[in-house]
Amino acid sequence: MERVYLYDTTLRDGTQRRGLSLSLEDKIRIATLLDEYGIDFIEGGWPASNPKDTAFFEATRDRFQAARAAAFGSTRHKGITASEDANLAAIVDLGVSVATIFGKASIFQVEKILETDREENLRMVEESVRFLARRGMTVIFDAEHYFDGLRLDAEYAEAVLAAAAAGGAAWLVLCDTNGGSLPRWIRYGVERAQAAAKLPLGIHAHNDAGLAVANSLEAVDAGAMMVQGTINGYGERCGNADLCTVWPNLVWKMDRTAGRIDRLTELTRLSRTVSEIANLAPDDGAPYVGANAFAHKAGVHAGAVRKHPEAYEHIEPTRVGQSRQILVSELAGRSNLLHHFDQLLNADQIQSLVVQVKELEAQGYQFEDAESSMRLMAERAADHVPPYYAVERFHVSVTYDTESICEATVRIKVGDRRFVEVGEGDGPVHALDDAMRKALNQVYPEMRELRLTDYKVRVLDGRDATRAAVRVWIRSEFHDHIIQTVGVSRNVLAASWQALIDAVDYLLWSQKVESLHRLTLSKKS
Repeated sequence: MERVYLYDTTLRDGTQRRGLSLSLEDKIRIATLLDEYGIDFIEGGWPASNPKDTAFFEATRDRFQAARAAAFGSTRHKGITASEDANLAAIVDLGVSVATIFGKASIFQVEKILETDREENLRMVEESVRFLARRGMTVIFDAEHYFDGLRLDAEYAEAVLAAAAAGGAAWLVLCDTNGGSLPRWIRYGVERAQAAAKLPLGIHAHNDAGLAVANSLEAVDAGAMMVQGTINGYGERCGNADLCTVWPNLVWKMDRTAGRIDRLTELTRLSRTVSEIANLAPDDGAPYVGANAFAHKAGVHAGAVRKHPEAYEHIEPTRVGQSRQILVSELAGRSNLLHHFDQLLNADQIQSLVVQVKELEAQGYQFEDAESSMRLMAERAADHVPPYYAVERFHVSVTYDTESICEATVRIKVGDRRFVEVGEGDGPVHALDDAMRKALNQVYPEMRELRLTDYKVRVLDGRDATRAAVRVWIRSEFHDHIIQTVGVSRNVLAASWQALIDAVDYLLWSQKVESLHRLTLSKKS
């Protein structure tokens, strides 16, 4: 198996994504993770651009077990020597062993952007690489705009590669900087570079045409030995090549060695941890690591997967730290519900549940992300959920004087006992939740540990304006258990109440709490 080196630039190129900013501590946490996963090179930042990047290299010196930290920069500025360039001096001052510098490989960029001539640009490349290489550094040269430059003047693009090689570069990385190349042009560019310069090649692809991963894999197939990319494809504009997709494809689709293969079984953890640190929502549709990557919704698919998973799955989910999901929705058939409840319900009950799900989803319910509500429906069909309490009524009022005042009154009966409680909150749902908890906490102490961690409202048909039906989704946590419930109504409070009491019922059922209401009824009988 041929080895492919993984070069991560999440901490530098990835932070150029709109809305993404990493603190020094964030960068250290991500870099430590990357090292654990066997990433070969971690680009820590551009030390000449800001003090935080300089601090990163100082904080991580001698910290990594396998990875090598790379400092990023550019070739020297025009009209000065390499020793006079502050950008190159900043890299040297760090004392790092790897330096990655970029230079222009497109004549358009040289003449129109740098506003210099061909010969000066070639000198800038060669002298800058030599300046760093002579100080014992491994120099990776990023040939910026190489593939665009190849179209305009192929001989000049190759001359830039030759200049970097003459200066002592260890790697030549071909950059599709504008992200607009097709795979066949990437292959052509790699093959030309191989013929022009006898050095190991890398690929740096942007995703503006949606082809960064495809172009990276095509480059490897054509002979490149390094792939530069970011976790989750973060990067400027449309992002960079996503290493969470590139890496498993290299190993399992192309039979290459890359990173620590034993850690691929935790790839999903890496992806989600980085998104959490970056404070960005994970992409549910991401290949391999997305929440939908192994989720099956259509009844035909679910039936086939139950028999032979490979019918609709290209790899076993556990190989990337995932698990198979059979979703329940209006597209579901018996196979979807059999997957979840074949040990719980008989054939007639399953069929009845299928009809019930389809009717509810036609009203606007959605159970794909409300597994707890779905489980309750099935357990209630099997008569496994006792009546823990009876809600007699609730009332909510909102008053606005100099400030908003929200109050809720709840009347709940548990066995022979009746509880009437008043709650206050920042909003009507908060007040309702507060009142309900005050009542039930007195009987079911488990309620005190139930935390609401997310609340979302979706208008189902905006054409109905303020009378539109809404779907409320609630995520709650009880210790390490996650509870996800749903409610639908034209009244946002009624929909919220449905989701709230489903969360309570699921908690009590899942913790096998004895129903005081049922106990009282048994005593009376």
